Amino acid sequence: MPMYRTSILNRPAGPFGGELVVSMRPMTGAHAIRAIQITSRYPAVHGAPVHLGSPIVLGIKDLAHPDYGDAVSIREHEVPVFWACGVTPQTAICRARLPFVITHKPGHMLMTDILNSTLAVC
Repeated sequence: MPMYRTSILNRPAGPFGGELVVSMRPMTGAHAIRAIQITSRYPAVHGAPVHLGSPIVLGIKDLAHPDYGDAVSIREHEVPVFWACGVTPQTAICRARLPFVITHKPGHMLMTDILNSTLAVC
């Protein structure tokens, strides 16, 4: 999955800052609308997309060259859909220059026994 460092700055907290990182999935317009309907119910996790359409708005110049992960093709009838990514904290950690930190690796997420139903808003 391609992930891109954006030009959107995170709100600083102490030594932490950095840029928002987004993942991108190409979708048809209909699938993007349905994805927004489903994911907007889960703001405590990734939630709804932060943007869909032109990557330039996010400061992304070239979708063919992601900062993390592998590029994907966008078909003629698809639009890029961008979600806030769990790699974002890593940009904050890099800015903080901590001597030691434990985090996740892109594409390798934390698994828990928390049910999606407990994370959903009505």
